[in-house]
Amino acid sequence: YIAIMGYGVVGSGVAEVINKNHDSIVRKSTQSELEIKYILDLKDFPGDPNEKLFIKDFNIILNDPEVKVVVETMGGLHPAYEFVSACLKAGKSVVTSNKELVAAKGCELLGYAAEHNVNFLFEASVGGGIPIIRPISQCLAANEINEFAGILNGTTNFILTRMINDGMAFEDALKLAHRLGTVRFSERDPSADILGFDACRKVCILASLCFGKHVYPDQVHTEGITEITLEDVEYAKDWGGVIKLLGRARKSEDGKHIYAIVSPAFVDHHSQLASVDDVFNAILVRGDAIGDVVFYGRGAGKLPTASAVVADVVDALKNGSKVHDSLFWQPAEPVEGMLTDPAPAAYYVRAAGVAPAVVEAIYGRGRVV
Repeated sequence: YIAIMGYGVVGSGVAEVINKNHDSIVRKSTQSELEIKYILDLKDFPGDPNEKLFIKDFNIILNDPEVKVVVETMGGLHPAYEFVSACLKAGKSVVTSNKELVAAKGCELLGYAAEHNVNFLFEASVGGGIPIIRPISQCLAANEINEFAGILNGTTNFILTRMINDGMAFEDALKLAHRLGTVRFSERDPSADILGFDACRKVCILASLCFGKHVYPDQVHTEGITEITLEDVEYAKDWGGVIKLLGRARKSEDGKHIYAIVSPAFVDHHSQLASVDDVFNAILVRGDAIGDVVFYGRGAGKLPTASAVVADVVDALKNGSKVHDSLFWQPAEPVEGMLTDPAPAAYYVRAAGVAPAVVEAIYGRGRVV
């Protein structure tokens, strides 16, 4: 048996995928049967196909020894952290899509899982339906990963695509995202998306996994796209590229430091990331043996994200008490300040009413647009 905590967009998608592809999932999980026993949510869902499964008391799940895997799709840090911690300590594997939880508490929760011989899996926390966590931890295990860069948020990429392709102002593109349906493009409160916080959490998860030490969200310099104008879009076009919101991280050459940032960036038309449009995400990972690898697909949405969650459920059931040793990173003390890269970098500056000669005197030689 499994239980689902949270019946929003992703949680309901998980139930839908399991019910729709039940026989195939059972076969792949090597179980004789797979059944959703409980769905925890404070709301009522009259007429829902799973109406009889709903409960409001978490302790029913916690104290039921038949529940082997718990799916957490509640979102947020509390009470998700307390519920997930309790499940792991009770010997239940947990699968989550909750990027805020993994970014803030991932190292701690992985430790609880290892201590109690269960799994804490979170493929859906980065990239929605794009396989990225498992490939990094397993398929690229022979590589020393030096850096990664990616388009990690579908809402911001959709907005920027409309600004680039249709000449639509930021506010109009945001309204369009809402009008097309919050479950497809934008949350009811899009601030985490457009201010860059969602991408920041994903950068923290990837950086922790790639580089082996926990990276905290408040250490990552984070900018969103709210200040991007159509003038900026045109300047990027003249420069020979497009504007994308990128999450990036790299390890210093001596391996002692990690640098990470989320910010809008000019992306050259020759880059693989330049042509990633609408709600699609792409993550470029650079390994010392394999070189550059790009993971591409739908980074959000009900069924793509549910697909990644259910894949983790299958993995947890198939492995039983076998813990994924490769899915782990060390704790790290928070450092003072931001994980700002000290390497020289080019910056785009747009100044109104200032002569190019003045800008050059202030910022040094370089191209003035």
